[in-house]
Amino acid sequence: MKIATWNINSVRLRRDLVKQFLDESDVDVLCLQETKTEDKSFPVDFFAEAGWGHQAIRGEKSYNGVAILSRTPLADIAHINWAGKQDCRHISARTESGVTIHNFYVPAGGDVADPDENPKFAHKLTFLAEMTAHFVKNRPENAVLVGDLNIAPLAEDVWSTKQLLKVVSHTPVETDGLKALMAKGSWHDPVRAHFGDDEQIYSWWSYRSRDWQVNNRGRRLDHIWVSTDLANAVSKAEILTDYRNAEKPSDHVPTIITL
Repeated sequence: MKIATWNINSVRLRRDLVKQFLDESDVDVLCLQETKTEDKSFPVDFFAEAGWGHQAIRGEKSYNGVAILSRTPLADIAHINWAGKQDCRHISARTESGVTIHNFYVPAGGDVADPDENPKFAHKLTFLAEMTAHFVKNRPENAVLVGDLNIAPLAEDVWSTKQLLKVVSHTPVETDGLKALMAKGSWHDPVRAHFGDDEQIYSWWSYRSRDWQVNNRGRRLDHIWVSTDLANAVSKAEILTDYRNAEKPSDHVPTIITL
């Protein structure tokens, strides 16, 4: 089974690009973040006609939003409201093979890395703490956690750890929090394991960079984790950077694992 995650930055604007990816990648499940549309406006029929009639969607107008598209039926579709908000940042479902997938869009956190000065950053830290507590209490088994987690946890996940240590997404309080979520929540990072400890890998490049490939100032904000019981079941991991060159691209690219 191939599982992909992609922050698409508006599914309605980029539905043809999503279909292109589905046609080209041969994935079985695609998890989308930042769909930016209410459920009634999600392109349900468009994807169903393309062979993706099994969908779990949770969205709101203009912001956030998550979705799971599957070739085969989904069951036990659910969501949790985190950090006291109902802002469509999580959805989960069980695939026909019995794997439960949690799809997250963690808050970006604003520009100031101080929870006292910046409510958005405080929200992000609370969200992360609640995720950790949830998976400590509900130990994942036969499970996958995916999404735009908006944190690049390792030095090898950013173009310059020295220059980004005070920049939201790579500050120590965030990276330590994400590592704690992984360790305490019994998760394994198969993407990093596949590429090795030393390779620089990114999944996001800012729109502000006119020539993103030359500058290559990326960050790995998009993640796929598996519960520790599945750690040895992952045979491949991919980050499809070519999609950053698409016409009207998302600033994120798809990440895929093969179970």
